[in-house]
Amino acid sequence: MTDTDDMPMTSPPGEASASDVARGSGVALWKQIAERIEADIAEGRLKPGARLPTEAEFAERFGVNRHTLRRALATLTEQGLVEAMPGRGTFVKEPPLRYPITPRTRFSEIVSGEGRAPGGRVIASRIVPAATDIAAALRVPPGTDALRLDMLREADGVPLTIGTHWYVAERCRDLDLIAAATGSVTRALEALGLGDYRRLETRITARPADEEERSLLALPAGRTVMVVESINGDARRQPIQFTRARFSADRVQLVVKN
Repeated sequence: MTDTDDMPMTSPPGEASASDVARGSGVALWKQIAERIEADIAEGRLKPGARLPTEAEFAERFGVNRHTLRRALATLTEQGLVEAMPGRGTFVKEPPLRYPITPRTRFSEIVSGEGRAPGGRVIASRIVPAATDIAAALRVPPGTDALRLDMLREADGVPLTIGTHWYVAERCRDLDLIAAATGSVTRALEALGLGDYRRLETRITARPADEEERSLLALPAGRTVMVVESINGDARRQPIQFTRARFSADRVQLVVKN
């Protein structure tokens, strides 16, 4: 089927349909479709975070083939208006979440403060000998037993960051079990009497997302992650946590506050 012989289709009231595109107007159908969806986003008919219909549903609604529809969606993606998440669908892109880096950085508080629902789950946990860089960050001898905790954190169900955390195992017994039960590192540390931790150091770099990160963060190929390495300490500034977090670069805006 070609664009010239696609037949108009009907659609529910208030939704874009084949009547919104004009064949023979001199304006390519994919461009008309992109403009119609863009207008629906701008005028609030499609809200930030809303899941778009499938390609098949959109193609039927506009009365075009999927090739035409894909070109329209690709244009909207390039404009930063929609985002395709592998295995999840295509969504109206939300503005980047402002993520302040302060002496007291707390994921759940930050996400809640932005009007979104925080979520988290433990991916894996195990005791490992502290490598040289981990040991230096925690100020313990290399090879000291360290608890490694990997977590995926979300806002409104959208994955934002993968965090790998290391703790001196002897000081943080059962922290992984508490984090798994609560979905929160902060709550786990509070349960161990370490809830008043403070940021001692932050380092920020960026690189292309690897295969595992693309899978967990639902990122298409070619996307970038911001890597935030941080050390948090107790009231005596003794390190209790070293974290290497990988943020989806276009979903989060890091704000460093002095």
